[in-house]
Amino acid sequence: MIELRGVTVELGGKPVVDGVTAAVADGEWLGLIGPNGAGKTTLLRAIARLVPFTGAIALGGRSVEELPRAELARLVAVVPQEPSTPPWMTVAEYVLLGRTPHLGPLAREGTRDREAAARSLARLDLLPFADRRLGTLSGGEKQRVVVARALAQEAQIVLLDEPTAALDIGHQQQALDLLDGLREGSGLTLVAAMHDLTLAAQYADRMLLLDAGRVVAEGSPADVLTETAIAQHYGAAIDVVPVGDRIAIVPRRTARAT
Repeated sequence: MIELRGVTVELGGKPVVDGVTAAVADGEWLGLIGPNGAGKTTLLRAIARLVPFTGAIALGGRSVEELPRAELARLVAVVPQEPSTPPWMTVAEYVLLGRTPHLGPLAREGTRDREAAARSLARLDLLPFADRRLGTLSGGEKQRVVVARALAQEAQIVLLDEPTAALDIGHQQQALDLLDGLREGSGLTLVAAMHDLTLAAQYADRMLLLDAGRVVAEGSPADVLTETAIAQHYGAAIDVVPVGDRIAIVPRRTARAT
């Protein structure tokens, strides 16, 4: 579904993403991990054609640069780390904006669009918030609304940048379980940049570990999330703990108060 070949993005004359080559299968969940400044957000933005890049990016076998903007918007939904949420807009109005790529010029939302938006609100327990204005919501509530808007878009590919950063543990699980269920049920392809390595390990099929814009490790969570790799690229001491058929990453205390 997604193919990257030698993708490089320069910002301020310096490579932020440096020669990344990778592929994401249809219906796969790819986790992007790495320390701050590794290039995760920039790589997501390049896939969505939001920043200039060199190299090649193909979506569904077609070059992203050749896809018309409207078609690209129907194919790819983006959940940014810092979304624009106009405080005067209601939750229902904001989620309905996810249907914009499906509308023709000057067209208004129809029954199908309103039903898609309502389904997204229901899936994230947001129906009671439908008439609330975004400016009255907490950070976590806004984050759920942003995810709901992306789901209402009904795109084949969803790019997520720290989708659970503002959520409590219950809503983290709810949002990720929902995305995972949609992936398994409808072949949704997910690429998620995540700082929480345990959450990433619980949900991702494969991982790319980025450091200084380059891919330094790729494979299953168990293959990528090793004590050696985390020490080298994050500068952290951790223990890898088996949890069922997955793993959890536990920081190891290295200094004790005297």
